[in-house]
Amino acid sequence: MPLTLKGATLHHREGLLVELRREDGATGWGEASPLPGFSRESLDDAARRLHGLAAAAVGRETLEIPPGVELTRGASAPSADFGFELATRNLYAKVQGKSLSEVLSPRLRDRVPVNGLLSGPAERVLEDAARMRRAGYEAVKLKVGGRGVGEDAELVRAVKRELGAVRLRLDANRAWGFEEAKEFARLVGGVGYEYVEEPLSDPAGLARLAREHGVPVALDESLVGMEVVELERYRYARAVVIKPTLLGGISHALRLAGRATELGITSVVSATYETGVGMLALVALAASVGGSEVPAGLDTYRRLAADVLRPPLDLSTPVLDVRRLTDVWREVVRDYLSPYRIT
Repeated sequence: MPLTLKGATLHHREGLLVELRREDGATGWGEASPLPGFSRESLDDAARRLHGLAAAAVGRETLEIPPGVELTRGASAPSADFGFELATRNLYAKVQGKSLSEVLSPRLRDRVPVNGLLSGPAERVLEDAARMRRAGYEAVKLKVGGRGVGEDAELVRAVKRELGAVRLRLDANRAWGFEEAKEFARLVGGVGYEYVEEPLSDPAGLARLAREHGVPVALDESLVGMEVVELERYRYARAVVIKPTLLGGISHALRLAGRATELGITSVVSATYETGVGMLALVALAASVGGSEVPAGLDTYRRLAADVLRPPLDLSTPVLDVRRLTDVWREVVRDYLSPYRIT
């Protein structure tokens, strides 16, 4: 099914697989898939960045990346930095006989709840909301901003009635001006949604919207290019949506999430329509950040008609078993990705 993001319709997902190989045959895989409309870089930009990173890595030993240290992060192609770091961490894990999850955190959680994703025509949204409630989802996210403010507010109220006790998150993708966002907040007053991601086309007004009008906001696009020390200025945010493909890698994502936790801001690990290679990394990351289980935005995988992994991952349940998916990763290089190797 075609996917429309910020006015662009995607009929297929493009990306690059990254393989790092040691002389002894050990391999590590990563994924660099810039998302049109959200990523700054093109696929060609990502390829050039990867070639540069790979050239610099030739002949180097595979070393563990200490906590808090970023392997590599540049402004030119964040998706490439994510892909290269993921391949490096997976190679290190392979050599050490560990899983990626174990490399990322010694305090790994066994389960990751999934945030169901609602989008499309109102009738389908309500049908999916009912299905997710029956399936046991703890939280769902509804895309707003593509209709009139009044129509969006009416749908939010209808979805919340359908969901009952299931947590409702909203994502506006910077669709509204300040007055529109204020009107939306008034119309959905009392609904009890958890937060709304990036409601303003001009993010400079987010603090005012939160503090003066009580709107629970989450940062998403605003995090792109942000240094960790800058997060201090966003204490008003209810949550930060952590997308390593857009942020420039796992290390930077971990540091942002760690600082958010210190500031009392919830970190929500989220996907940007990655394949199973990237998704397995996001599951590991979601099991590693924060002090408690937070539903992660991994339901984008359901929109992929096919995957580079064969068979594709089973991420269709409301709660993911991290250990089981870790076992899947141990088999990836041998059984799944070898047809995609480029020499």
